[in-house]
Amino acid sequence: MRPIAIPAVIAHYINDTITPAEVSAAYQQLRKTGEPEITVSIPAYNEETTIVQTLASLCDNITPRSVEIVVVNNNSKDRTEELVLACGVTCIRETTQGITVSRNAGLAKATGKYILNADADTIYPKDWIEEMVKPLANSDKVAITYGRFSFIPVGVTGRFTYFFYEYIADFTRVYNKYFKNEAVNVYGFNSGFRREQGLQVDGFNHPPGTNEDGYLALKLKEKGFGRLYRVTSPKAIVWTTDRRIQIDGGLWKATWKRLKRVFG
Repeated sequence: MRPIAIPAVIAHYINDTITPAEVSAAYQQLRKTGEPEITVSIPAYNEETTIVQTLASLCDNITPRSVEIVVVNNNSKDRTEELVLACGVTCIRETTQGITVSRNAGLAKATGKYILNADADTIYPKDWIEEMVKPLANSDKVAITYGRFSFIPVGVTGRFTYFFYEYIADFTRVYNKYFKNEAVNVYGFNSGFRREQGLQVDGFNHPPGTNEDGYLALKLKEKGFGRLYRVTSPKAIVWTTDRRIQIDGGLWKATWKRLKRVFG
C-alpha cells in the first residue's frame, strides 16, 4: 500500500528548520570510523533550498555500516556548496555541466564498496540505505538495486492525485520489466551498485538518446554482474519533489508522455 499523505517522519524534514550543525553531528554517527562501506553520491546544481533537508534525512539513516556522503557541486551559483560544507559533508566541484559527468565525478571520488545514488531535492527514510544495500551484500547475483518513490507536491497538483498517479506508474514499471526492458525503471536518485563493477562498465557514460541511470543498469546486467533488483519495502520509499512533473508540463502531460513512452 502506498501512502496517501506524506508521513510525519518525512514531513519533519520538509516543514521543520534543521541546522547544518545538527546535520553535521548526525553525519559523524553515520560515518563511524574506518573505511566507508557505502558512498552516497549526490549531484547538485543550485540546491540551497533543499540540500540541508536531504542531507539531514540521509544522516538520520540507521545502518551498522560506515557511510560517506559525497556531494558534487555542478557549477551552483547559490549557497549549495557553503551549506554542504557546513553540514560536514564532502563537496567536490565538477565544472563541466551535466548530470552524467556529475555522477561520474561522484563515482570517481567514492571510496565505498557500494554506491548509492541520491538527489539533492529528495527526502530519504531512515531505512533507505540499509534496504538498498542488503540485496547487493547478500547476493552476488544482484547487479543493481532500484526503489520506489512518491512525490512531494510543490506545484498545483495535490498529494491525493499523486497517490493514484504513482499506482499508474507502478503498472508501467511492471510492464517494462516483463515486456520491454527493466533498465528503464532505474532512476539515478534511488539506486545502488558495486563501485568496482560500475567502474568496469565505464560508469554512467551512455550513448545519445539514453539516460545515464538506466543505461548503467543495462551495462551491468549485460556484463554478467547479475540481475536488476527492485526494492519494494515500504520502509525504503523515497520522497522527491514534483519539479520534473512540472518541467514536463504538469501531471496530465507527464502521464500521457509516460504512456506513449511505454506503449508507443
